[in-house]
Amino acid sequence: MIEARNLRKCFGEVVAVDDVSFRAEDGQITGLLGPNGAGKTTTLRMLYTLLQPDSGDMTVDGIDPRREPLAVKRRLGVVPDSRGLYDRLTARENVRYYGELHGLDRATIASRLEKLVGVLDMGEFIDRRTQGFSQGQRVKVAIARAMIHDPRTVLLDEPSNGLDVMSTRALRGYLQNLRSEGRCVVLSTHIMQEVAALCDRIVIIARGRIAADGTAEQLIARSGEHTLEDAFVKLIGSDEGLLA
Repeated sequence: MIEARNLRKCFGEVVAVDDVSFRAEDGQITGLLGPNGAGKTTTLRMLYTLLQPDSGDMTVDGIDPRREPLAVKRRLGVVPDSRGLYDRLTARENVRYYGELHGLDRATIASRLEKLVGVLDMGEFIDRRTQGFSQGQRVKVAIARAMIHDPRTVLLDEPSNGLDVMSTRALRGYLQNLRSEGRCVVLSTHIMQEVAALCDRIVIIARGRIAADGTAEQLIARSGEHTLEDAFVKLIGSDEGLLA
């Protein structure tokens, strides 16, 4: 479970995140929905200790990332927006390296990696260098790397960017499996269809602030509109967020 309370982050005079509070429960997929530049990535980066908030509080499974960053890293699986693969390594070597960083022994890494290769359908490219991989292949490797230490809480930043239809469907199925296993999944996205298909709860962020928080049905009812897209546009008070 993740709790964020009154998070604020500035870069010089630019306020990227301003008084953001939300809760993400175990056994649910929580969507951070907002236009590009809304503050979603900055919020995630604070949660996984890459950035320090200027003010506010946050916990991951009851642990404060600022006080115990290593303990939080052990509990989190993170798929960042950049993916961050080492292009000179094979997909297997990329995932194995992260398993070693988490202190896993070789037998455990091999066993978990074999399972992930099957679940994510990576057999065709697991022993190829990641340089030249398609977006779908890169996302699969990034997910396997994030899950190798079997985290209970998973953060994904724009995971479906650049994916084709089949890869997107496969990703959605995998995230639904994580939810059914009782994990806490937080998904940052600006794609309306992704939120509608996956998320149990939606946190709408605009201009660094929370514009609304609730289920899709609650947000539609609150806005007085008939679709989630129309509700989103009304709740952020602008048409800048019309999404693909």
